[in-house]
Amino acid sequence: MAKDPVRVLVTGAAGQIGYALVPMIARGVMLGTDQPVILHMLDIPPAAEALNGVKMELVDAAFPLLKGVVATTDVVEACTGVNIAVMVGGFPRKEGMERKDVMTKNVSIYKSQASALEKHAAAGCKVLVVANPANTNALILKEFAPSIPEKNITCLTRLDHNRALGQISERLSVPVCDVKNVIIWGNHSSSQYPDVNHATVATPSGDKPVRELVKLNAEFITTVQQRGAAIIKARKLSSALSAASSACDHIRDWVLGTTEV
Repeated sequence: MAKDPVRVLVTGAAGQIGYALVPMIARGVMLGTDQPVILHMLDIPPAAEALNGVKMELVDAAFPLLKGVVATTDVVEACTGVNIAVMVGGFPRKEGMERKDVMTKNVSIYKSQASALEKHAAAGCKVLVVANPANTNALILKEFAPSIPEKNITCLTRLDHNRALGQISERLSVPVCDVKNVIIWGNHSSSQYPDVNHATVATPSGDKPVRELVKLNAEFITTVQQRGAAIIKARKLSSALSAASSACDHIRDWVLGTTEV
């Protein structure tokens, strides 16, 4: 029996992360290859034309799972009936800026979007905050959307987790899927701590602790902590592809569960 479509909101959908994220959702990367979706895309009025261009491309891609697209600059229309909200929109972090520098600019944005979700989202809506400072934006959302359970409001540390996995994978020259049980402690910020004390790598002779196979010192920790800044320095733009992929990973594991390890 065919499943009912899930309504997924992406704010800031005309931006870099949104542009990378919406085709992943439409293809089933986020919710599975048997789950139809209706995409709700929100952006600010100056981006309306670009947003319509994204909608045109989604139509042109002919995704079988995509059952509808709402592309709007109206926050109420965007939030109405959504089951999952991926909050990408926000004032962007630029080279030389810390996350705290964008905090004030994002408060008003998140108050407005939280109020719309509070009044118009589907019951049990799950929220993922991507825009930095993610933890603070999530707190603002919680305060102004009190009917959404606290456990349903999360922010994107999965990107840091994936960055740590990628670093271990590269240093050991093993597939990233063979690396297990890496933990990120703390906020999605430069103060986070990537913990590999319980991490293992699959080998022909069984799982081996990462620390037995490679020396991971302060340089590894700093690399993971500062990876976002390094990408901004290299691209002159913030992480987009990796952030979109991590958002899909986050929601997929939240909704569908993780595999047994």
